[in-house]
Amino acid sequence: MDSEARLYIERAGNELRLGKAVFNLSSNEKAKIELGANPDDTFYSAVISHCYYSIFYSAKAYLLSKGVRTSPPEEHRKTYEAFAAFVRKGVLDRELLRIYDDLLVKADELLSLFSREKWKRGHYTYKTIAQANIPPAEESLANSVRFLSNINRILGS
Repeated sequence: MDSEARLYIERAGNELRLGKAVFNLSSNEKAKIELGANPDDTFYSAVISHCYYSIFYSAKAYLLSKGVRTSPPEEHRKTYEAFAAFVRKGVLDRELLRIYDDLLVKADELLSLFSREKWKRGHYTYKTIAQANIPPAEESLANSVRFLSNINRILGS
């Protein structure tokens, strides 16, 4: 894996770890007080955002490994569309099937995880109170772990 793709994988891992930390902080009253936050504050929308970025950076790393670069403007849309093209071509599906002998993960499921996280980032960050975000934040963490794990396996990280 080239150094730029590795950087994106590291960023994806950092975003995932930060998402987990923020999730844990949201339910830890003592830690919130120590950090100067209100004990009633929650940060679940931030968890969703960090999980989305973990998936986004994972997708960028995969694309770079295939020689595909995306950049602004509309970098997120371009990254999603380029990733989706690999799924539609069946490239990811074949790679995933080689990597997993006991767990079949369909490439379109990975694509739907990316798509759902992108939607949730906008919806839950801007349109919902934070306390209502616990279940979506939990799902985002699970999806991000799954997505990053699969991309890491594909890239041999």
